[in-house]
Amino acid sequence: MAITETSLPSTLIRYKKEVESELHSILSWWMEHMPDKNNDGFYGSVSNINVHDPNAVKGLVLNSRILWTFSAAYSLTKNSLHLNFATEAFNYILRYFVDEELDGAYWSLNADGSVHDGRKQIYGIAFCIYGLAEYYKISKNKKALEVAVQFYEAIEKHSFDEIKNGYWEAFTRNWQPIDDLRLSDKDSNEAKTMNTHLHIVEAYTNLYSIWPDEKLKEQIINLLNLFDTCFINKKNHHYNLFFDNDWNLKSTLQSYGHDIEAAWLLQQCAEIIKDTNTTQNFRQLALPVTEATLEMIDKDGGMWYEYEEATDKMIYEKHSWPQAEAMIGFLNAYQVSGEERWLLQSLQSWNFIKQNIIDKENGEWFWGLTKDDNLMDKEKAGFWKCPYHSGRACLEVIYRIDKLLIQKKL
Repeated sequence: MAITETSLPSTLIRYKKEVESELHSILSWWMEHMPDKNNDGFYGSVSNINVHDPNAVKGLVLNSRILWTFSAAYSLTKNSLHLNFATEAFNYILRYFVDEELDGAYWSLNADGSVHDGRKQIYGIAFCIYGLAEYYKISKNKKALEVAVQFYEAIEKHSFDEIKNGYWEAFTRNWQPIDDLRLSDKDSNEAKTMNTHLHIVEAYTNLYSIWPDEKLKEQIINLLNLFDTCFINKKNHHYNLFFDNDWNLKSTLQSYGHDIEAAWLLQQCAEIIKDTNTTQNFRQLALPVTEATLEMIDKDGGMWYEYEEATDKMIYEKHSWPQAEAMIGFLNAYQVSGEERWLLQSLQSWNFIKQNIIDKENGEWFWGLTKDDNLMDKEKAGFWKCPYHSGRACLEVIYRIDKLLIQKKL
């Protein structure tokens, strides 16, 4: 399907209207199904058929992503219900997740709010900064900024490697070394990972947008330089995922969702801090990284999950979150290059989501599809399944299309 100069405005406007509608559907589902009727906050898990688990562990990532999503959505919708939901998330995090005694935030809580796992996982604390900064934008709540800065300083104090650069993954509750550094069972137990660094720079940049501290900016530039010098494989333009403390590569795993996410997100971080050279570099890098992900787009428009180069093993699953990141990444490539094929690719990712991922009967998004196009029997909401990727994809597409319509005077 070719997009002509005549059809471009209607194509963009239709795309925007569809994702606007889906954004409101996503937000409505979370407001209806997530409030914990027995305890404060939100349920830790809701099944594929919308059955909540009242005893499920409540994760820092889930709650921080709820905070970010509803704060970011309110900036667009101005719907007081979205602001109230964000405020509920903010209050719950402050009341239960913040470690007042030893700084930082707990990794997980029991259903009643007591500490389940008090470890200090830097990935989770980074997401908390990300959500707190976004909430400050809509509320101007000084406590949100205060805690976000406090968490940034804690990461710098305990996690930043002043000798070899980068950030260590995790610590015990009292910030001592810990044997198991992993985010989840599927991850390699290594000291430094692309995933955590990606979300530190994302969080730091969001904090910088409300608190333009020069030292913070230096650390953002340093993180972006690490992606350019350590994480990117300049031969195939995939991002390397796992390293030891000395920056020796410890895995040949390729994650296409993280590749396409990094392609647009690192560019955005550079643009927000207004560093000209870094911005130019990551605008140029966005295209070959995005191009590299095309090898794992199936004929139906869905993106396969991961590939292990060392064993030549493909994980033939189409998880929902890489499809959301593909919507943004391909649209970003269109904005950078002006090439129509990237807009078509973004639309193809959206069509795949509409046809396969959105639960048209019960709402929200399914976890994903197996190789045989069967639904994966995993939760709608949980420790990792949050409104962050889907909600952010909708928001980014809306804002980017508005910008395109203005730039092209359509």
